[in-house]
Amino acid sequence: MWIFRKRLRDAYQSCLQKDLKPNPFPMAATIARMNPLQFKDKNPYQTPSIAVDLPRRWSHPCTRIKRRPSTLFAQLNDEGPRLRVAYQGVPGAYSESAALTAYPNCEPVPRPDFETCFLAVESGLVDRAVLPIENSLGGSIHRNYDLLFRHRLHIVGEKKLLIRHCLLANPNVKVEDLKSVHSHPQALAQCENTLTNLGMVRVAVDDTAGAAKDDSYSVTRFIMLARRKPIISGTDKPFKTSIVFSLEEGPGKLCKALDVFDKAKINLTKIESRPLQKQASWTLTDNIIGFPKCFGYMFYADFEASMAENRTQDAMGRLEELATSLRVFGSYRADDHSFQ
Repeated sequence: MWIFRKRLRDAYQSCLQKDLKPNPFPMAATIARMNPLQFKDKNPYQTPSIAVDLPRRWSHPCTRIKRRPSTLFAQLNDEGPRLRVAYQGVPGAYSESAALTAYPNCEPVPRPDFETCFLAVESGLVDRAVLPIENSLGGSIHRNYDLLFRHRLHIVGEKKLLIRHCLLANPNVKVEDLKSVHSHPQALAQCENTLTNLGMVRVAVDDTAGAAKDDSYSVTRFIMLARRKPIISGTDKPFKTSIVFSLEEGPGKLCKALDVFDKAKINLTKIESRPLQKQASWTLTDNIIGFPKCFGYMFYADFEASMAENRTQDAMGRLEELATSLRVFGSYRADDHSFQ
């Protein structure tokens, strides 16, 4: 943008030297035509040029300036300029490996916790965030499910990473002499059997790279988050969609909601309930007299289909009729890599 302004200033000075009377309003109009919001309906995987037409009386030194859009908008293309990708932990953490696997040419940006990763993307400090969402041994990372609901980011992809924890200690220390192990709560959960057999006290810390750990292999699924919703360009490859919805209280309500996927022949790969925060109060339901309702629940679900498919749109339409709320977190290419 600085180069563009310099060229406009040079053209303006050139007009003055030629006794021309440049009008500042065409300049404002020219800049207004460069508003990058004009690309909001374009394919984000194509990086267009911005063509700026100067007024005819400003024909010297140039009549047309072409430049690439600013880095912010070129970064909509993952193959473009180097992306800044936030992850939770310190350099060397599994989350950094996941970020580099998802975006090989990225600049990894460590953040102290999960929420600061969300905030970094929302504020524009980084372009993406790569965060763990579930592990084959430890289960779901509930904190990130709650943050997905609280923030307005979009899931734009997923990556699965093979995890192997190792128990580290100082030189010449025997395993039987160890009394405690420090690691992230998820890593401790994944190594629960081994640590129990060793009789060690578990101490939770912020991340695995700053601690010591061990168990057999496990797989962690990471999601990639962005501010902007991507344009789905086809269904030639396996897609996955993540949603959250809530239902009225009553018998058979969840069964009817799940039947929507069965009728559409959509494979539901995951469903998880989480309490609706700010609604923990004792009330009486309308349809079951005298039955106390303590919590309301949200249902997070993943299924194997793209929002570009007619069957998915029909299913979401039927689910919306049954649900009290429905939100699509994202529709993205599935990571179908299998680990042996």
